[in-house]
Amino acid sequence: MASRLASRAASHLRIQVTHRGFASVVKDLNYANSHEWVKVDGKSATIGITDHAQDHLGDVVYVELPEVGVAVKQGEGFGAVESVKATSDVYSPVSGKVVEVNEELNSSPGLVNSSPYEKGWIIKVEINDSGELKNLMDSDKYTKFCEEEDAH
Repeated sequence: MASRLASRAASHLRIQVTHRGFASVVKDLNYANSHEWVKVDGKSATIGITDHAQDHLGDVVYVELPEVGVAVKQGEGFGAVESVKATSDVYSPVSGKVVEVNEELNSSPGLVNSSPYEKGWIIKVEINDSGELKNLMDSDKYTKFCEEEDAH
């Protein structure tokens, strides 16, 4: 019932809502198979972990942030997210230089749970090679990837 109501409201408001269990997937982002998302604006990329990832981790209690100025490489770790269940490495979906870290996560790591795509972002990177984005999934492919992963 609530799902039908949300779908009707979404079509009325002309917004895209992807239904996938309890996790949400944002339409205009790119996704890595290690469950990080990236939002690209020119040469700038904002990176965080997906709703799917935070849901599987549980309550996040600590986020290990890199230093501003360090280089990150696509597919390589740059930090970690610690939850009540586990600690998970965070991998960069693009290569570049860290230009900003979300310092708010030091005092409020739970933002990764409550707002993974907005207030819970982890780093901002100046991208070296925008061609690397072709190695990532769009929202539809990522949704299918999560559904297949959860089925196993």
